[in-house]
Amino acid sequence: MGLREQVAVLLTSDRALRDLNRRFRGKNKPTDVLSFPSTNPASGPEKMAGDLAISVETARRQAADQSHALTCELKVLILHGLLHLAGHDHETDAGEMQRREQSLRAKLELPLGLIERSASPTLSPKTRKDGARRRKATTGPSTSTAKTASAREAKATRGSRPKKKSARP
Repeated sequence: MGLREQVAVLLTSDRALRDLNRRFRGKNKPTDVLSFPSTNPASGPEKMAGDLAISVETARRQAADQSHALTCELKVLILHGLLHLAGHDHETDAGEMQRREQSLRAKLELPLGLIERSASPTLSPKTRKDGARRRKATTGPSTSTAKTASAREAKATRGSRPKKKSARP
């Protein structure tokens, strides 16, 4: 990934993410993960790449939507945020971040990533009682993230979520 410095991760609420999103990105809505690259990298063993802020409430909803555990969704969100801290931006890099995220998810055996979920909001492991795929809502607090119950399901049900931006203080 190219990221060798330390990262601080804040697990918090939708309300706190809404406040951070409004303050640093001008968007008055909660989101799943925000990345804050370090603006003052220290030298020595205390080097910081930056901070991640994750809404556990949103992660819990996304985990339920994707039919996997909260811990799995948190891993997806952390990976997405780490890629932003490493300098990737899926909104401007012509698919480079998405390819890197897919590669790392495969190695880590993680389900669908946020970028894929945002690109295809109708893909979801949840189905209706009649067996047809349930259409996921395209609105909501997320701006980029989430996954499926297993790596096999992820490969079989490729999908996406809304995109996430890095917030720069």
